[in-house]
Amino acid sequence: MLNPSRTDTWLNTAGAWTLAMLWLLPLLYAVWSAFHATEFSARFDLLAPLTLDNFRAAWAAAPFPRYFLNTFALVSGILVGQMVLCTLAAYAFARFSFPGRDIAFGLVLVQLMVMPDVVLVENYRTLHQLGLTDTLSAMALPYMASAFGIFLLRQTFKTVPKELEEAARVEGCGAMGVLWRVYIPLATPVYLAYALVSVSYHWNNFLWPLVMSNSVETRPLTVGLSVFAGTDQGIDWAIINAATLISSAPLLVAFLLFQRHFVQSFLRAGIR
Repeated sequence: MLNPSRTDTWLNTAGAWTLAMLWLLPLLYAVWSAFHATEFSARFDLLAPLTLDNFRAAWAAAPFPRYFLNTFALVSGILVGQMVLCTLAAYAFARFSFPGRDIAFGLVLVQLMVMPDVVLVENYRTLHQLGLTDTLSAMALPYMASAFGIFLLRQTFKTVPKELEEAARVEGCGAMGVLWRVYIPLATPVYLAYALVSVSYHWNNFLWPLVMSNSVETRPLTVGLSVFAGTDQGIDWAIINAATLISSAPLLVAFLLFQRHFVQSFLRAGIR
């Protein structure tokens, strides 16, 4: 008779592997079709010859260098803005007493429950009135003040012993000096974890950039890929999947290189 605990362990392992394979199947298909000729997109032949022609065709068919530049500028701008604004707001909520602090922090928490799509029309109307449509700034501004980032850093800052802050003040540090020399260094794992999440999310964000971009000069990878995969000239899955791998390659490489740091950062940050 099987041990119930061993049976549960076996079932959990089998279920985890099944879910992992289901998650991996689309990526495996994309890799297969991208490295094989079009006629092998729906026919699996282990002896089929490998080719890079799909990547060459995809790279020549769309301005991917411009898309990469736009995406890198967009993601970097959002990340820098979030780091600055979230750090200052979290520091204020964690270590300063001022009228309405709890109410203001409650409003920040309310933002966590509001999906960005809900305020899409109002955001577009506001940015249109400011004359910022079809710009990278318009795509970045709604995400600069991240409620999740403020909450995460505020909780982290509250765990820092006040004795360290008092020691820094004895050494002559002001409020910003304490933040720079005490709080930020101790929260480095949290910053890394949040940066990885932010970059991944905004690299793949589609709806808001689609609404705000009207030209190649401002089009990020996700929107450019959707235009590239249009059906006007028919669908060639081999080339489309090659373009998909080109777009996702930076994130895949970054994950493979930093996966250990990624997991350790979340564990040390106490994210559950």
